Amino acid sequence: MTTEPTEFQRLYTGRLWSVLAWDQLTALWQRIDPAAGWYLVAVGVSPAPTFGMAPAAAAAVSAFIERIDALLRAEHHESYCGIVYVDDLENPSLIKIYDPNKLGSSCGSSKNPPLPGWIMSRLPPDEIVATSSAPENRKRWWQGLLGDS
Repeated sequence: MTTEPTEFQRLYTGRLWSVLAWDQLTALWQRIDPAAGWYLVAVGVSPAPTFGMAPAAAAAVSAFIERIDALLRAEHHESYCGIVYVDDLENPSLIKIYDPNKLGSSCGSSKNPPLPGWIMSRLPPDEIVATSSAPENRKRWWQGLLGDS
């Protein structure tokens, strides 16, 4: 007997649009209401105590957006973005953000595309089982973010 995929799984594995240009990423961040009930997930990092139970506070979402934007721009040494994927560019419910230092083929054209580094979701997320743990610097980055919010 197979189980039906959850609403989160359908969204997570469904059609996503790439945010190709840096100015598109800036516009995406501006369309996000931090108080709209966003769940924040760092894939490969032990989940926060509230994982899957409650959306992040608006201040935590704002801090995450500010810091992830800075991290992507500093560490993705390309003239384009292309490592952020979203279900709807105008009214997002799910955003997958790939770690610039762990890309492989994020577009999914390989047999084993990498998992995103971070996920923002308006739906309660299912646990994403990572095949490897996040690097220590990313764990510290995430823990620092959680400690500051």
